[in-house]
Amino acid sequence: MSKPFVAVLMGSKSDLPVIEKTLDVLKSLQVPFEVRITSAHRTPDVTHAYVKDADERGCSVFIAAAGLAAHLAGAVAGLTLKPVIGIPLDAGPLQGMDALLSTVQMPGGIPVASVAVGSAGAKNAAYLAAQILSLSDAELAERVKAERQANADAVIAADLELQGEL
Repeated sequence: MSKPFVAVLMGSKSDLPVIEKTLDVLKSLQVPFEVRITSAHRTPDVTHAYVKDADERGCSVFIAAAGLAAHLAGAVAGLTLKPVIGIPLDAGPLQGMDALLSTVQMPGGIPVASVAVGSAGAKNAAYLAAQILSLSDAELAERVKAERQANADAVIAADLELQGEL
């Protein structure tokens, strides 16, 4: 069996600027990943084939990002028993509200974990995937812990700097 990896799927190339945030976090935590553009609506057969293939090759977590109707995460969840994290993108006239609702309104028994809309969600999807993988990877768990501490240290440093300015 190959090394566990995260599959990052997006419905359109226009989603890539937001998904770069996901990829940056995965890279910083040294989490192996693959990235694909595949659409639940425009390329359903390609989506189905990729998910089944990735599942067989050792994918441990799927991250699926989409705007507008945002059915990609749900379509993926219907094809695998692996965790699926949906990133609702802030696209279209409803600025991501439709994508959020499509992502969180899954029928019982086909769960999709949803993160925040947009860039914050893109980062959090990567952190959540890393936390899931770290359940069976102690070294990754240490990297996630160190990243969390670095974030806390940055907040403390900013507060100290602010206090010094007042």
